[in-house]
Amino acid sequence: MSIMVPSKTPALITPGRQALDSALHQLAGAVEHLGLDDETHTMLATPRRSMAVAVPVRREDGRVQVVQGFRVQHNVSRGPAKGGLRFHPGTDLHEVTALAMWMTWKCALAGIPYGGAMGGVAVDPAALTARELERLTRRYAAEILPLAGPEKEVPVPDAGTDERTMAWIRDTYRLDSGYWAPGASIMTLDDATARGARIAALSALGGSPMGLTVAVQGFGKVGARVAHYLAEAGAKVVAVSDASGAVYAGGGLDLDGLRAWSAESGGVSGYRDADALHRDDLLELDVDVLVLAALEGAVTEANAPGVRARLIVEAANGPTTPEADEILAANGATVVPDILASAGGVIVSHLEWVRNAQAGSWSNAEFDARLHDRVHDAFIEVRSLATARGLTLREAAHAVAVGRVVSDH
Repeated sequence: MSIMVPSKTPALITPGRQALDSALHQLAGAVEHLGLDDETHTMLATPRRSMAVAVPVRREDGRVQVVQGFRVQHNVSRGPAKGGLRFHPGTDLHEVTALAMWMTWKCALAGIPYGGAMGGVAVDPAALTARELERLTRRYAAEILPLAGPEKEVPVPDAGTDERTMAWIRDTYRLDSGYWAPGASIMTLDDATARGARIAALSALGGSPMGLTVAVQGFGKVGARVAHYLAEAGAKVVAVSDASGAVYAGGGLDLDGLRAWSAESGGVSGYRDADALHRDDLLELDVDVLVLAALEGAVTEANAPGVRARLIVEAANGPTTPEADEILAANGATVVPDILASAGGVIVSHLEWVRNAQAGSWSNAEFDARLHDRVHDAFIEVRSLATARGLTLREAAHAVAVGRVVSDH
């Protein structure tokens, strides 16, 4: 049996490091606005618990590949840690820490009694067979049990993971503790996140998007659903992108046909009923609404000057850097921040816990109504503070969220 150990790479500023720098920059702004002292700032900037683990995975040919896994609990002052699990080759401890911090603010802004957590494994799930992926997932779950587990936190899907991944983790917890962790939600987390982004977008628009043009960066599990919901509400989705490329149709894309094509071909590139578009050019299209539903750091100081959308909705975590924020604000664009626009998943997860605790039975329509109230009410509160204090929506959202966490310490 041979052992494959990752090769060392030279030190550089990784996307994860950039994400953490963005998260810390946003926190510093909220701390300054709230007039918090240095000790409180340090406490909020420092994760409560962090773990890095080596995760060996046996490949089908008998080799053992060792990959890095991470789990971070940023804050638990408002309740048990809640957060996603990401499988992505670029994942590192910096990225996981940033995502855990953003989850803390997301839960606080939505009024949910959870703290923020995040997990990740530096691996490409597409490069593994189903059996290799299961072995990897179960080993990762076993390694993080000192920090996680069914009574402490249960990870939820993020990039590169799904409900099957969560089922393997729940079963691993059950085998270790004898405790059967709750199953999947009535509404998938991807769908809930997309519905939350739709509600945030419509709240920012002040009503129907009828006739407005939309571009969606990231036509994946969340982005495709956001596109569908905005089109259903009357918007015209003219461009989408994913890892394979981007496509454009001035009269509006046939989203059903595009989803079918993407599922069959592995991406949107080459779709016959639309024009090919460079992925980077999508961000600079002359559209009314730009939805960011890919990974962190999509809009930067370099490309922000070319963004022409008047409304940017962040359905992903950390897609806009602080430098880009300043440029967008100066150009008159409104950004609905990630801790508000992408909160649908954690809100529905909490709503299901409430339903189960009450031994109730809610329909999808009831979940959707409760989700709408949470997201819309949070938007109104954030917009009111932004208007009163001359802040951007992001600055106001972080001020509200950080203030709530501080008050619960």
